[in-house]
Amino acid sequence: MNTIMVDGSVQEARPGERLIDVIIRAGIELPAVCYHPQLGPLQTCDTCMVEVDGKLVRACAAVVTEKMKVLTKSPAAAAAQREAFDRVLANHMLYCTVCDNNNGNCTVHNTTKMLAVEHQQIPFRPKPYEVDDTNPFYRYDPSQCLLCGRCVEACQNVEVNETLSINWDDEHPRVLWDGGSKIGESSCVSCGHCVTVCPCNALMEKSMLGHAGFLSGIPKKALSGMIDIVKKVEPEAGYGAILKVSEAESAMRSSRIRRTKTVCTYCGVGCSFDVWTKDRHILKIAPENGPTNGISTCVKGKFGWDFVNSSDRLTTPLIRDGDKFRDATWEESLQLIARRFSEIKAQNGPDSLAFISSSKCTNEESYLMQKLARAVVGTNNIDNCSRYCQAPATTGLFRTVGYGGDSGSIVDIARAGLVLIVGSNTAESHPVLATRVKSAHKLRGQKLIVADLRENEMARRADVFLRPRPGTDLVWLSAISRYLLDEGLAKRSFLDQWVNGLEAYQKSLDPFTLEAAERLCGLSVDTLRRVAHMIADADGVCVLWAMGVTQHTMASDTSTAISNLLLITGNYMRPGTGAYPLRGHNNVQGASDHGAMPNLLPGYQSVDDADVRTRFEAAWGVTLPTTKGLDNHEMVEAIQDGKLKSLYLFGEEMSLVDSNSNYVQDAFSKLEFFVVQDIFFSHTCQFADVVLPAAPSLEKEGTFTSTERRIQRLNQVFEPLEGSKPDWKIVRDIANRLGVNWKYEHPSEIMDEIASLTPLFAGVTYDRLKGYESLQWPVAADGTDEPLLYTKRFAFPDGKARLFPLSWTEPVEQPDAEFDLHLNNGNLLEHFHEGNLTYRVEGIRQKTPDVFVEISPELAKERGIQSGTRVELISRYGKVFVRALVTDRVHGKQLYMPMNSTESPVNRLIGSHTDAVTHTPAYKEASVRMRVLPEVGESPLPRINHRFGRPTPQEGIGVERKWQRQDYSIPGMQLVQLQNGQKKE
Repeated sequence: MNTIMVDGSVQEARPGERLIDVIIRAGIELPAVCYHPQLGPLQTCDTCMVEVDGKLVRACAAVVTEKMKVLTKSPAAAAAQREAFDRVLANHMLYCTVCDNNNGNCTVHNTTKMLAVEHQQIPFRPKPYEVDDTNPFYRYDPSQCLLCGRCVEACQNVEVNETLSINWDDEHPRVLWDGGSKIGESSCVSCGHCVTVCPCNALMEKSMLGHAGFLSGIPKKALSGMIDIVKKVEPEAGYGAILKVSEAESAMRSSRIRRTKTVCTYCGVGCSFDVWTKDRHILKIAPENGPTNGISTCVKGKFGWDFVNSSDRLTTPLIRDGDKFRDATWEESLQLIARRFSEIKAQNGPDSLAFISSSKCTNEESYLMQKLARAVVGTNNIDNCSRYCQAPATTGLFRTVGYGGDSGSIVDIARAGLVLIVGSNTAESHPVLATRVKSAHKLRGQKLIVADLRENEMARRADVFLRPRPGTDLVWLSAISRYLLDEGLAKRSFLDQWVNGLEAYQKSLDPFTLEAAERLCGLSVDTLRRVAHMIADADGVCVLWAMGVTQHTMASDTSTAISNLLLITGNYMRPGTGAYPLRGHNNVQGASDHGAMPNLLPGYQSVDDADVRTRFEAAWGVTLPTTKGLDNHEMVEAIQDGKLKSLYLFGEEMSLVDSNSNYVQDAFSKLEFFVVQDIFFSHTCQFADVVLPAAPSLEKEGTFTSTERRIQRLNQVFEPLEGSKPDWKIVRDIANRLGVNWKYEHPSEIMDEIASLTPLFAGVTYDRLKGYESLQWPVAADGTDEPLLYTKRFAFPDGKARLFPLSWTEPVEQPDAEFDLHLNNGNLLEHFHEGNLTYRVEGIRQKTPDVFVEISPELAKERGIQSGTRVELISRYGKVFVRALVTDRVHGKQLYMPMNSTESPVNRLIGSHTDAVTHTPAYKEASVRMRVLPEVGESPLPRINHRFGRPTPQEGIGVERKWQRQDYSIPGMQLVQLQNGQKKE
């Protein structure tokens, strides 16, 4: 530690630490308008000027050195701070009392008060630009903009969408989108970073405008008049008196604006943030302190919450009456469910019933669902939607390193020397995690290799982009592993100390030469050799993969090949390394962790293990079933075979998201009794006998577990809509109608039970998860967690990892003369899955109103297609009608279709082939033929979609160009020069 002197007091600081952080930590007030600790020094506002050893410096840019002497309030520093802030006020009109941003956190307001500013020396100068409100979610007011550059830095270097810049050379600088486009027609992805970091009201959520303040909702003409009155009073009264009025109004707001911390309900990254609400109106999402995301969000996490208050929320139970449904009471519905479950069990045995938990719901709810299945009904027929995406990755890790989860944290991905992404459209499926890779690649020189069929955003940014033949990733991964071993590039010392099975594994690699990979994968030997050397030379390698790997017939083996490669190169057991299967839904990791699987009890404890069963039986007071149950895929087959009679499913749109959806829907129509629990009347509800109205995440307490094994609490923002209930209460009530006596009154009681039975979560308590605190499993009884796994040993009895021998077979379904096109499919940034939630967000629906199929320019030319042409896609299993989007993101005879449709769901075209080990559907192995229809309409993507924008990448905010302006001088320098007897030139 270094010792420095700040205003006469001794402070300790780390060498190289930013001086401003030391000053703030010491509790010393210092104006700092442009500074944000997650953005670093921008040096645009100059308000943080201090004296260091007699010289004026910006505290945000200065770094600590031993015995540094700092004065924050010397005459020179104070004069510089005031002069700098006066320049800031010249860009911003203070009308705090009637401003929606007057909520105690406005940097301009607070700095005006801190410096006791009464009057401006430089008058406010409005900029000659109109307010831009063309984005559906936020607006930009140039005349209120401070030109601090926070938004630009956040866009360029944190989110790395690279849309925003400042035209410093203009007579009237302002923030620009794509160099001067309207926001709504730019490359802006509506991630909200810019709005989150704005220190004033220049960038504001539209959901705040006219709602936050007591006076801000009045008509614009009256509001303008009030602002004029405030400005007329200011010369005589001074800002001090005006601020007192605004502070009183701000204090009044606190009585009606609630700020509640929660966790995002969309993808598996695990972003957390405060939700600002007034009654049931969501004012804004405010990220700042989330351990995963900090200031970051994506369009869905920041703006995608309208579904919570949608008018078509389910609020009463429904019971089938012939071909229709009628309203029912909760009591009638629960009694009917209990009676029918009991009858079917008595007639056909407990294994004639099955249960499917939700990856959208909490850990506690999945735990209760599997407990209902096992302890109350007596069956292991319990599963969750990880079967559709993540089970193969979990299997690959179980085989090789012992735990079925990410081996480190997202911070490890950011610090890796090289990131390899295989079969993951990371920027659209896991956008906030992608920002960490994009930033490390841009700012720190991290190397990036992407293997995918489609040239997605990460592929376009990559140092090397591989486009292997579909379904052949196992081949080139294994070929690189063999090459590294053959060429002496493997980490032999690591293998000798920490890994078993090298000899058998090495023998299994005999077929996987680089030449074989070139022939099978369509990748050149030179490219594969280059990739191998990049991996061998890198200071830490992280591999990210997702559905492009896990939704194939060889999914488990390809996931295993990834882990094998990491073991060969010694890329486990240290920071900046490891395996990262990216979980698709917010709690797909947690649903599996907590026992919603047919062969595993909570904490991945096998149902075959007698000792484990004995522990659960003693706690639950029952005898548990001993044989593996049915998984999702097997349940559908069992229904078709007449063996499975009843299904209870909650929070999943299974009739659309399962493969071969026509076949699945036919199965659902054959069930004797089907219970569906959801927040909307989904497509799956059409097949139900009873529909129960549940509550979304904002209306419940509980925990989610993110892709990095991070357990976080979500807190109830709203009361459930009258007539609906949180899922855990519904499951509890059904269990009690079946004759047990579950007394849970709060999810914390459920978590206490989980911890008592599950070594993996032994130390998890709600007290340890207060606020933004989190834990990454495994969690010891004393609360110690493991953000980085395998630092001392691997999760096998002998502490060593295991190389797993593999072979390869061709994908089951290949294009042929009749079905000549390969159909790929996946996520879309702005929509989530089939769109049940996001289509209820008006702004998202405007930007991306419908599904489409991407077609390459060469295929479009061959078949006379243009963007907007309607086509029919026909597979061996079904057909859909969809409009074409011609784009070079795909090539040749490969198509890409997003999943966001309930009218034309892509899974009608997918067969029932699965990964042999996990039964995960081979969604990515689909062949279709295409019929071009005469109908040609507008492009399925409107011109306001961000994909038509043109980003303007730059290193940051370009503050040097501001300093070069003729009207710029360093604040306070005139006083310093006079003090030193120098003449101002």
